Amino acid sequence: MRVGCCLAALLMPPAYAAEPVMLESGSYEVEVKLELPHLEDMTGKKVVRLCLTSEANGNNHGIAVLSENNPLSRCPVSNVRQDGGELTFDIACEGKNSARASARYVLAPASFRGRIAMQMGGKNMTMTEVQAGRRTGACDAGKTPAP
Repeated sequence: MRVGCCLAALLMPPAYAAEPVMLESGSYEVEVKLELPHLEDMTGKKVVRLCLTSEANGNNHGIAVLSENNPLSRCPVSNVRQDGGELTFDIACEGKNSARASARYVLAPASFRGRIAMQMGGKNMTMTEVQAGRRTGACDAGKTPAP
């Protein structure tokens, strides 16, 4: 009977990563809130409008840090991975003791939810940006999707 179990294992298809969820290109309204350790409800929510792209496979769809006065909003994204509806990537600013972050999102065709865990440079300060976005239509004329 050992031959039967081994033969079954050989005939099983290999495991593949799930097909990426295609986030529909367009204008998104994103609710943004910062969570700071030990400070409950000290930060307000804000709404940002973005023009995002549907490109997957190594692309973060244009999703980024959206909180104000945050150095990570201008830093490069790396290690972008998408498996099915889960998108993860890292953000790291250049230089010694610079800010860095790790992002994890759940995507649907016309919405997303995510958290960006951020550590600010040479400080022992961490915070998390929480985002919830929903598609509101096509991008405004003259605006192209984020790279």
